[in-house]
Amino acid sequence: KEFTMFATASRRVFQNAASASACSKNLTAFFPVRCMSSIPSTMKAAVVREVGDAHALKVETDFPTPELKAGGVIVKNQYAGINFIDTYHRKGLYPRDLPFVGGQEGGGTVAAVSDEAAAQGIKVGDPVAYSVFGSYAQYTAVPAAKLLPVPEGVGLDVATSCVVQGLTAHYLTSSAHADLIKEGEWCLIHGVGGGTCQWAAQMAKLRGFKVIGTCSKGKADIAETLGCDELIVLDEVPGASYEDYESVDIVSRVMEVTDGKGCKAVIDGIGKSTVDISINSLAHRGIFISFGNASGAVPAFPVLRLIGKSAYVTRPKLLDYTVDRAELVSRADEIFGWLKDGKLNVSVDCAFPLDEAAEGHLYLEAGKSKGKVLYKID
Repeated sequence: KEFTMFATASRRVFQNAASASACSKNLTAFFPVRCMSSIPSTMKAAVVREVGDAHALKVETDFPTPELKAGGVIVKNQYAGINFIDTYHRKGLYPRDLPFVGGQEGGGTVAAVSDEAAAQGIKVGDPVAYSVFGSYAQYTAVPAAKLLPVPEGVGLDVATSCVVQGLTAHYLTSSAHADLIKEGEWCLIHGVGGGTCQWAAQMAKLRGFKVIGTCSKGKADIAETLGCDELIVLDEVPGASYEDYESVDIVSRVMEVTDGKGCKAVIDGIGKSTVDISINSLAHRGIFISFGNASGAVPAFPVLRLIGKSAYVTRPKLLDYTVDRAELVSRADEIFGWLKDGKLNVSVDCAFPLDEAAEGHLYLEAGKSKGKVLYKID
């Protein structure tokens, strides 16, 4: 499928090794490329060489710039998104080969294009967003199939915010529930005051669901703007990225709001602290969608727990809901359309300089964010 949202590029390409080496000593001359002449051989990047706390994320100024590969591009990053999954990689909870450049969400402009990517209409200077490993850096190698063109009227900071959190919220509210919830039925979404679930609450309303949201007192001002039908405000846990889920009897409140029926879907990125609440808040034949571990991983539980309501449970991930380019672009197009139409509001909380990589992770893990947290990359 062609990269149809980009203007058709000229088919002229550079055929000699000299033009390839002008990009970088790393860029191969065995296939034609388009490139900026200013791509250096080394770059600034936030690197994990040993897993650990936030300070395991070290900023290096001489990390090798990635090679341009057939079918791909090099993106000069302006922003990188900071997500909880990045902290799991850094800690070793989700193991990766060491060393690695952190991050998996970025946005910037195309700096070099392979022949195959050029044939799809991609050209140097195009604004793009993407999700691949290695975004905490000045440059990232990205397969053309993973690129999302950023339409006019959408800022690169907002577009970068969309890639992981926006797409995750999209599949959670459109697909992960397996159509077990219908328009006009109740959905419980935990943690709507920050991050992914700010998006999810708004998208659930756009899908026609009735939404109960939970949030901390410190984030109630943000949560109140999202259009939830009912908001359950909880005490805060000092220094934590989640609320005190024992400060309010959430299950009783859910049953009161839903006339004793419960919710047909529960979207839960909190994990250990909310698993019992989520299961007990379900309606008959409802689905518990567990997608995150902010308070710790969900412990194992016997499937027999679900028998009382013939309930369902799923533990999805984004990669399984963007299995090909068609699905990726379809989801992104709907999100960007909502943004341009003013139906979806995105809160960018702050942007840390990449030199303050550890501080960005500490800020997210302390639960301070009221929206998307980014790195600004120079």
